[in-house]
Amino acid sequence: MTGHGSSAPQASTDHGKALTAGFLGWMLDAFDFFLVVFCLTAIGKEFNKPDAAIALSITVTLAFRPVGAFIFGLMADRYGRRLPLMLDLVFYSLVEVLTAFAPNYSTFMVLRALFGIGMGGEWGVGASLAMEKVPPRLRGVLSGLLQQGYAAGNVLAAICYYWLFPRWGWRPLFLLGGLPAILALFVRFGIKESEVWHRTRSESWSHLGRAIFANWKLFVYLTLLMTMMNLSSHGTQDMYPTFLQRQWGFGPEKRALLSGFSMVGAIIGGVLVGLASDRFGRRRAMITALLFAILLIPLWAFSPSLALLYAGAFLMQFMVQGAWGVIPAHLAELSPDSVRGFLPGFAYQCGVLLSSSVVWIQATYAQRTSYATAMAFTAVTVFTGAVVMTAVGREKRGAVFGQLPGAKIQPRMDTDTHG
Repeated sequence: MTGHGSSAPQASTDHGKALTAGFLGWMLDAFDFFLVVFCLTAIGKEFNKPDAAIALSITVTLAFRPVGAFIFGLMADRYGRRLPLMLDLVFYSLVEVLTAFAPNYSTFMVLRALFGIGMGGEWGVGASLAMEKVPPRLRGVLSGLLQQGYAAGNVLAAICYYWLFPRWGWRPLFLLGGLPAILALFVRFGIKESEVWHRTRSESWSHLGRAIFANWKLFVYLTLLMTMMNLSSHGTQDMYPTFLQRQWGFGPEKRALLSGFSMVGAIIGGVLVGLASDRFGRRRAMITALLFAILLIPLWAFSPSLALLYAGAFLMQFMVQGAWGVIPAHLAELSPDSVRGFLPGFAYQCGVLLSSSVVWIQATYAQRTSYATAMAFTAVTVFTGAVVMTAVGREKRGAVFGQLPGAKIQPRMDTDTHG
């Protein structure tokens, strides 16, 4: 059913549209997610809850993401990438709009759980569709661009927070969450089904199940890797606006400006480190970025001046999201064709689940010390773990997807396939 080769690279004619759809879908997912991050204290004030209680809603969203990855990932490998992607986009659009009308804390928490299902389903399906269509030689840099839809969503949330929140509060911001439903139409009429899926799809649910269980060791490794990577990103982003408010006394506009500025660094880092991974290898690029992130922790968390605070935020997200930019390509290349819709996304979101308590831990720890200390201690711990997990793994840089059984395979001598 499955094959990895390294013969002449091929790309679909609509790979640009698939990449655009994946980028926008992930951007709009992140937009809603970061609206809660930016509005955390305001939501808590309306529902008469402390920071930790609203931070728990972020944990709930993260914890339910594996459910979406499981459901939509299985559909993607059985029925194709396009249909589950469209269904997921419409589903989480509806949940986002309903969040604007949450009458109380309990309803808000239920909606955040449902949104987690939608958010968990989008990445794996969108990334598999895009990575199966783009040219293998450009997979790293385009992976970095795709992944930074997350950072772009953060920037979009920061812009909307800056302009709209002071005037209308947090609820109208979530009404913008209906936009992904329009993107579903773009997928329906603008993108063809993955050719790789057509050539390698499982014949039945039983065949798919056997293919999944045959790769359980790979799944365990990817889950552990994604646990450390998610701890690295959520541990440096989700409580950062609250850190700026509590530690620096920033108002809504200043928090939005600095967070948005840091995400510019994330976008640049994701693309450049992804580009480097095409030349020097996936793991080497990721480890280099994470080691630099460790060195930046004092500047990022304990900056003595505003100018250095901006520099620290920019450089930290350049490195963290630079390492993350390699992930779509790296996971897609490690995963067999027949389970690429399910395995990377489900492992990713299981890693999210295992790391989902980080924001609650930071908020709780900060009550006893300070946000700077809590975030710095978290960062050095999780970056070290991410370096170790990346180093012990394997990579298949430049693998050609959808290799037909019996086709001649020409191995690439510069591809490191051993851990």
